[in-house]
Amino acid sequence: MLEAINISKEFPGVKALSQVNIVFYPAKVNAILGENGAGKSTLLKILTGVYPEYAGEIRLNGQPVKFKTIKEAQQAGIAIIHQELNLISQLNITENLFLGRETVNAFGLPETEKMHRKAQELLEKLQLNVSPKTLIQELKIGEQQLVEIAKALLTNAQIILMDEPTSALTDKEITDLHRIIGELKREGKTIVYISHKMDELFKIVDRYTVLRDGRTIDAGEMSQTNEQELIRKMVGREVQITKKETSDSVANAMLKVEKLTLKHPSLKNKNMLQDISFEVKKGEIVGIFGLMGAGRTELLETIFGTHPSESHFILEIEGERRQVRSPKEAIQNGIAFVTEDRKSEGLVLGMSVAENISLTTLPEFGVLNAAKDKTNAQGYIKQLNIKTPSENQACVNLSGGNQQKVVLAKWLATHPKILLLDEPTRGIDINAKNEIYQLVKKMAKEGLSILLVSSEIPEILALSDRILVMAEGKIKASLQAGEADEDTLLKAAI
Repeated sequence: MLEAINISKEFPGVKALSQVNIVFYPAKVNAILGENGAGKSTLLKILTGVYPEYAGEIRLNGQPVKFKTIKEAQQAGIAIIHQELNLISQLNITENLFLGRETVNAFGLPETEKMHRKAQELLEKLQLNVSPKTLIQELKIGEQQLVEIAKALLTNAQIILMDEPTSALTDKEITDLHRIIGELKREGKTIVYISHKMDELFKIVDRYTVLRDGRTIDAGEMSQTNEQELIRKMVGREVQITKKETSDSVANAMLKVEKLTLKHPSLKNKNMLQDISFEVKKGEIVGIFGLMGAGRTELLETIFGTHPSESHFILEIEGERRQVRSPKEAIQNGIAFVTEDRKSEGLVLGMSVAENISLTTLPEFGVLNAAKDKTNAQGYIKQLNIKTPSENQACVNLSGGNQQKVVLAKWLATHPKILLLDEPTRGIDINAKNEIYQLVKKMAKEGLSILLVSSEIPEILALSDRILVMAEGKIKASLQAGEADEDTLLKAAI
């Protein structure tokens, strides 16, 4: 259906793709596998007309094609579902779906109700139980991802490229997406799939192609390989994720939260979080697990002071009562917060590595010190093994794993006592994950107290000393990591 033949693409100082060859077959899920920075997203941008300049040839149904724009690729029947959402938050679902392709009547007026009905059909197909008139900003990230999928289905594309489509979805939403992919395969559509989640790859993928350092390494049938073999091809060596050695810490509580309550943002007389109390000892990693909507992110945000007028709680740090009613006060009290969405909330992508790392330590009044920022950044680049040509490289040009390391460096520069981590490995490959895991364990060993939110049970089990399970805004269980398993966590979360 679609072929990439000897595709090469260079950026200043970087060869992103070199003589890449891939064949995508109809009525199959064709996976592109590789580490962050292997060239997967670059290839997708060539196939969809984002990068019209490249060496090599693209063939569609055996015929050479060269897309100069995204619209040309769409007209040829190619649609893409991005990992980073391309939605306008102030518009509703229908307006986002039909943006640029609105249906109009004979008088040139938009057929609003007709578009709403079509949008409703797509939402029902995706089992997304919301009105098509709902504003995007009112949806959770997982729901927004399903709207992105609806956009692709609306065009009736024959080739659908999916770039990390499940990175923010709950288990139920992932199951629904896999069901939809099965239906698309039966309709004869070509699915191109990128994911770092090995378990789902073996559930739905028919064929794979491995990229490493911008080159094609191997391709074949998914049924003829296994997880370790694929990882070895992607990374070039064995990668073993080791579980954190847990110890019964006798240290005093570094962070103590009592009776934390947060009002619901839209429902009157209802709380998003209700009567939450826990503590984190010095050097301890406390994992927080729960299904989407349980209130995990909101808990971290509240502790960081982002909901001062809607929340009330008692906070102690090193045994002393503290007042945290803003992020500024949180930072002053030694709290750092690595947010879930690194690209919109963690980084200023157009700025350099050095500039991003220095953001948390800017002087309140006074002169910026570029030389100091450079030296500081070089230290963290070495310490965290950030792969970048220099500290002057724009963060937008780094892989996801290295972007996440820059976010960590930015907060470590504040010399925190307490680190809040929200989905710290979302959308990064297994090797980069392992590097982040090693960093997190090292920071805890050095005395940093860490509160870790993750949707991935293996991640929670690998990193945590203790695990708190949340559901419906409350803590439903508190377990030592050694006595927890997947079944126990899921039962508590449900």
